[in-house]
Amino acid sequence: MPLTRSLSDATVVITGASSGIGAATAYALAQRGADVVLAARTESALRRVAASCRELGGRALVVPTDVTDPEAVEQLAARAVAEFGRIDAWINNAAVGTVGLFDEIPVAEFRRVVDVNLLGAVYGTRAALPWLTAAGGGVLVNNASVLAEVAMPYQSAYNATKHAIRGLADTVRQELRVTGRGNISICTVLPATIDTPFFRHAANHTGRELTPPPPVYPPEMVAETIVKLLRRPRREAYAGGAARLIGLQWRLAPALAERVLGWYTARTQFGPGVRADSTGAVFTPGGEAERTDGWSGRRGQMLRLTAAVGLAAGTAVGTAAAISRRSRVGRP
Repeated sequence: MPLTRSLSDATVVITGASSGIGAATAYALAQRGADVVLAARTESALRRVAASCRELGGRALVVPTDVTDPEAVEQLAARAVAEFGRIDAWINNAAVGTVGLFDEIPVAEFRRVVDVNLLGAVYGTRAALPWLTAAGGGVLVNNASVLAEVAMPYQSAYNATKHAIRGLADTVRQELRVTGRGNISICTVLPATIDTPFFRHAANHTGRELTPPPPVYPPEMVAETIVKLLRRPRREAYAGGAARLIGLQWRLAPALAERVLGWYTARTQFGPGVRADSTGAVFTPGGEAERTDGWSGRRGQMLRLTAAVGLAAGTAVGTAAAISRRSRVGRP
């Protein structure tokens, strides 16, 4: 079920709103006249995003929030209602990452990624549901990444949390339906690699410079996908053609796709530079807001992924066709 009112009259809470996809989504909603409630750990960055939202025509409330604190998330919801009277939509977007081999990632960092990415979505969903019900219905969107469906090496903690978020969304959606609360839509967005500060802020235990595996898309593309979900909710929506392509390949031939994607990302998520071990912004937030790293739109990105994944897809289709032919021949 879509929003019970137009976006120009809606109140939307966004976590992880100080940069990247969160900031881009806030701008997309402000342009449409929505009231946005901006949550993240860095107040100064949120205030810069809020000022831009107001220039675009929307109203903005800044609520510094650590999504790993359930009481703080409940207070975020209460502040939104106190300021704007209701909550019509909630976007769980906050995320951190730690990059390295599974058995070399510090346990404390792995736990922190789970706390922010998964439990942050849990606390956000629990805080949002009563207010969405009170508003007569609404939409909750979880930003889960295409890594909720596929996997890539050196990202075990992030992969695990994104898979879990997808399962959480499916379960809550079922429960709302069977308990007569179908006027609340639970949506999952599955972006491809997006040009955000994520790789710059991630903890790094690889000894190498981190770069986003191409193709890399601008955060505004994900923001527009989220806006579409608020208007016409769907269970899931890809953001970026590469995400759709990879997801299809993973479903058609999971074993082959796992090998190809592992080979591809292991060779494309590292730059030439050497880096010392770093905890990044996993525990302490960065002070920057909004900026991206200029990765999106680089020539040749899509060609490289299409060649790798397309080869695997062609092999999978050929294999499936051969099996189908053999099965037909063997029928009595």
